[in-house]
Amino acid sequence: MRKIKIGSKEFKINGHTYVMGILNMTPDSFSDGGRFNRIDAALFHTEEMIKDGADIIDVGGESTRPGYRLISDDEEIDRVIPIIKQIKSRFDIPISLDTYKSKVAYEGITSGADLINDIWGLKYDNNLATVIADAKVPCCLMHNRKEPNYVNYIQDVLDDLTETINIAKSASIANEKIILDPGIGFAKTYENNLEIINKLDILSSLGYPLLLGASRKSFIGQTLKLPLTQRFEGTLVTTVFAVIKGAMFVRVHDVKENLRAVKMAKAILSEHVY
Repeated sequence: MRKIKIGSKEFKINGHTYVMGILNMTPDSFSDGGRFNRIDAALFHTEEMIKDGADIIDVGGESTRPGYRLISDDEEIDRVIPIIKQIKSRFDIPISLDTYKSKVAYEGITSGADLINDIWGLKYDNNLATVIADAKVPCCLMHNRKEPNYVNYIQDVLDDLTETINIAKSASIANEKIILDPGIGFAKTYENNLEIINKLDILSSLGYPLLLGASRKSFIGQTLKLPLTQRFEGTLVTTVFAVIKGAMFVRVHDVKENLRAVKMAKAILSEHVY
């Protein structure tokens, strides 16, 4: 069975969906800005997510909400490095670092990050692919572009991700260290977001495991006419779709409940206890 090693843990690629818990070290995150950007609060929340069944913790130091403010490499480093070190010293769980900047990635990996989660699919910082390759860490590479201008939407997404894969290969990032993300909420219209989730399995044709990050995002609010604080059930539906479509990871805020949704969906699909 194919596996991918992240930190000291091995993750089965086929037939499993793992839960990535979100830890935002930012004052302006769209969902929980400022709640966990102190070390003590962040550690408490990390412990909660681990107890709730998180398989990996995704640490982010810069909000990527619509209209987000770019921050300097040094400011981002100051936000994420202390918590990465603290998590590493206290918990036995892989850490993903959500960054698209090579300097931040290098410092994060040096401090213990086990995976780089890049929202620009190696197309923002020309040095990031080399940093990842040299460190021999896995990476999650997301589909993104500056504007949602598509001729043939699904094919264009496939072509964009193929470009990302080629950048990774050119830098000697190993195939078995690549995860792809369709980029829900990034350079996509409301309809685009719904379609890419419904057709998520088509992206598997590229030959890499997939991560879906749809938790609490605005398309859920648009669909259900609900504010941010009431997008819980909508998120659970996207998680079930991720399982049905064969995604390897779901990146979520509410770990316990989404893990239960994963287990229930897997039980139905396999017709036995997951």
